[in-house]
Amino acid sequence: MKEEQLDLDELSGDELIRVLAALSSPHRLRILAALGGGRVHVSQIARDVGLSRPLVHVHLQRLEAAGLVTGSLELSEEGKAMKFFAVNAFALDLTPETLAKAAGTLTAPDEKEESR
Repeated sequence: MKEEQLDLDELSGDELIRVLAALSSPHRLRILAALGGGRVHVSQIARDVGLSRPLVHVHLQRLEAAGLVTGSLELSEEGKAMKFFAVNAFALDLTPETLAKAAGTLTAPDEKEESR
């Protein structure tokens, strides 16, 4: 089965913000780097990046919500549930044109965001 690349240039403004926010964390960048070699179990990622498993899981949830990684639950031979993650293929080419296109699809900010 051929893996389809996530086309970040075709995202709406709100989706682009979610992806850029996910990429804005040094911890999440290290997690993506740890996944560069293929599918990895959460515990191994935690060891590789020097963070606790719960914190890694929170970061992985953010990356998964942005579409940058995919998680799958598998059973070990002992019957223990194990969560593995893999990075999704993606490319991001930010140009003034792609930003203008994305900005045109942004939803109106709520009052809370306007006060920041």
